[in-house]
Amino acid sequence: MPKKAKPAGPGTEEQPVPRKQLKAEAAGGPSPFNFDSPSGFFESFILPIKTETFFKEFWEQKPLLIQRDDPALAAYHQSLFRLSDLRSLCARGVYYGRDVNVCRCVRGKKKVLNKDGKVHFLQLRKDFDQKRATIQFHQPQRFKDELWRIQEKLECYFGSLVGSNVYITPAGAQGLPPHYDDVEPGDLLYFPRGTIHQADTPPGLAHSTHVTISTYQNSSWGDFLLDTISGLVFDAAKEDMAFRAGIPRQLLLQVETAAAARGRLSGLLRTLADRLEGSSQLLSSDMKKDFIVNRLPPYHAGDGAELSVPGGQLPRLDSLVRLRFKEHVVLTVKPDQDLSDETQEKMVYIYHSLKNRRETHMMGNEETEAHGLRFPLSHVEALKQIWNNPAISVRDLRLPTDAEKESLAVSLWTECLLQVL
Repeated sequence: MPKKAKPAGPGTEEQPVPRKQLKAEAAGGPSPFNFDSPSGFFESFILPIKTETFFKEFWEQKPLLIQRDDPALAAYHQSLFRLSDLRSLCARGVYYGRDVNVCRCVRGKKKVLNKDGKVHFLQLRKDFDQKRATIQFHQPQRFKDELWRIQEKLECYFGSLVGSNVYITPAGAQGLPPHYDDVEPGDLLYFPRGTIHQADTPPGLAHSTHVTISTYQNSSWGDFLLDTISGLVFDAAKEDMAFRAGIPRQLLLQVETAAAARGRLSGLLRTLADRLEGSSQLLSSDMKKDFIVNRLPPYHAGDGAELSVPGGQLPRLDSLVRLRFKEHVVLTVKPDQDLSDETQEKMVYIYHSLKNRRETHMMGNEETEAHGLRFPLSHVEALKQIWNNPAISVRDLRLPTDAEKESLAVSLWTECLLQVL
């Protein structure tokens, strides 16, 4: 995904991003994409390339240019973000650095032409027309409904944050020198991570606009290993005294680690690998929570009342229930954060994105809040039943008492995560 925006420079007014959103302009017909499911959307998004072919031959391997001669699709893409949208956004309050960058490529180097504080459209248009500057708009999904709709489905499909940037460049101009991104951009032109590229607007056109939609930053095996290794060590130290034994005296004062210490550490790592082979569930430290806390809320038209109203009647013991918004909920097991290291026990944490704020999506300088529930580890099997079944009776949940079964169902229902059928 595009890198998270940095805070605006000194002297910049700090105002909240306006909550009122721009509606996507009609493209003259229904959407060309299938929004019924995340997999259905991605399949339609990369047509005529098959999903299996894309991941087998192109994903993280080589670029792919998908050219489609479809006027309806072209009109739809043009509606996603226009130069005219900037006038409305400027009137509502956007700022240099945080929301907008103005830049040119001068002798192979990027020259930033940002002013201080709030962006005024007339000045922006002057730099665009007279200085042939490119306008970069950060995270337009905060304002444009159809980009929100697209990126929300992609976040469900990839299980990773999806950001975007808009670049509007005058004719005969280039905004950025050749560069590469450490992310996975993807629209009609797919680039694997690290591909060096550049974009310019040929003479004869008024201007060009392109949207980069990108994902899979910080989603490597190395990132996942760092996220889960602390959980593996936590479990091992609980059961194996070798992990609780003290390190050699003055080890931290040595310039080079002694061979004996390296050998001991290698042996402990092999023990962890053996434990991993026999484990079906890893303790996640941060990745699951970071994703769900910072992702887009579910796309909805209108006021989104369905996100804040429990589904159906209050669940009872004989109720048939199912999980709501499954693609926006994660279940993770980790040590109880409220207890000291000496008494830490595992707990089940349920995080969801129903209450996430769309206007702060991918804005790295904005604080985010975790929404969800916490349960004793004894509830994990019952929660897995709810996760893995299209519908289940509250009475059939694997908990010792009927009171615990009802209490679990009511807790999830109150959080709008459970629907009574």
